[in-house]
Amino acid sequence: MPGARPAVVAAVVLTSVLLFPLTITGASVALPDVGADLGASGSGVRWVVTAYNAAFAAFLVFTGSLADVVGRRLVYAGGLAVFAVAGLVSALATDVVVLDLVRFVAGVGAAAAVTGGQAILAAAFEGAGRARVFGLVGVVLGAGQAFGTAVGGVLVDVWGWRAVFVVPAAVALVALGLVPLLPASVGERGRRVDWLGAGLSIAALVMVIAALTEEALGWLAPAGVVAVVFVLVERRRAEPLFDLGLLRDRRFAALALAAGVFMVVLVPLVVYLPSYLIEVVGLGGGEAGVWLLALTGPVVVLPLVSAVLVRRGVGRVVVGALALTGVGALVLTAARPSVGWWLVAASLLVGIGVGLTMGLLDGQALGLVAPEQVGAASGLFNTARLAMETIALAGVGALLAGGPSLVGTAGLRLSGLVLGVVALVACVLVACAWHNGSHTGFGSPRAGDPTTTGRGETP
Repeated sequence: MPGARPAVVAAVVLTSVLLFPLTITGASVALPDVGADLGASGSGVRWVVTAYNAAFAAFLVFTGSLADVVGRRLVYAGGLAVFAVAGLVSALATDVVVLDLVRFVAGVGAAAAVTGGQAILAAAFEGAGRARVFGLVGVVLGAGQAFGTAVGGVLVDVWGWRAVFVVPAAVALVALGLVPLLPASVGERGRRVDWLGAGLSIAALVMVIAALTEEALGWLAPAGVVAVVFVLVERRRAEPLFDLGLLRDRRFAALALAAGVFMVVLVPLVVYLPSYLIEVVGLGGGEAGVWLLALTGPVVVLPLVSAVLVRRGVGRVVVGALALTGVGALVLTAARPSVGWWLVAASLLVGIGVGLTMGLLDGQALGLVAPEQVGAASGLFNTARLAMETIALAGVGALLAGGPSLVGTAGLRLSGLVLGVVALVACVLVACAWHNGSHTGFGSPRAGDPTTTGRGETP
């Protein structure tokens, strides 16, 4: 439909965007019931979330390249179909290994749908309209994170853990039925997919995540070798999967680091705190979801505030938000096997820190690059964030394991200490990178971009 109205395009794509964070946070509430029902524990249960995240992170850039080659709508529709089928099969699983494998497939589908959907939106909107629609994407993603635990808890309490996979699959099928309303698209002539680069990057990331999840650190050395080979291969490619030269810009690299660290702290807590509140504290799934609104709620509300605060300087907002997030994580060192001030304080501080930068980091980072580099910059930025998030999810999952329970109090305290230190170190690094140099980038900022000056700072 070449004449598809932009509002219709936005409505269709945003319907599916809600699914992907909802699937992560909703599934986290179901983990205790999954373990009990399927007779699994430890890493077998953690892979229910980790496998999805790993595939999502690993395939994001590859599916984006595929969309350029075969067409945006085809990749978007294929991703929705894979996600929906995998969700329905997940609900039928009777073995945790099968469930983990199918969840990996669901992550691949989610990556394809996200990259295809964002490409469709970018083509359908221009200028201020594009900025507004991608702002809505951020709000919808935040809403999925914010209410996923509460919705997942209700689904688990009323219909059992299998509903957590059935409901998103049903919504994906609805979105798939609306695909004919989207504009048709064809791939770029002469554009190729970097198959070797994609294979190496996927292998390296999955090996690192597997090593941390299974506590098999011997896998890290082979993963490092694969990563080195990937870098060497990419430097020789005419059309590389990643343009690693983008990281020469200090401020772009600082924003990418900050984006990753915010997710390093937030996502493990969103995934594993529900299990702690259910298994250790003794709350129901719905109650756990309500308590976690203190963590996820600010992610929906505060992006609107950041648009005002950013006038005081991007660097100040990002550094301050990282500091709040780090202090919030450190509060978890006071965790107890009961709800109390520690849960509220940690949740609010982390939620506020992340919420202040939700959507801000992407816009500021992409405002630093030349127009012809926006696609490559977006792919590198999102992959850095998702890779760090997924590695952290696997690492924290190993720290949290406490006997027969998925999460133990000692593990939660140790995780809070580690995450807090990581966030505060990142705070220092970002502050130094922002202060110690002007925009030393790889191309001029986009002409007429109202969000940045030539130095990448807010006017």
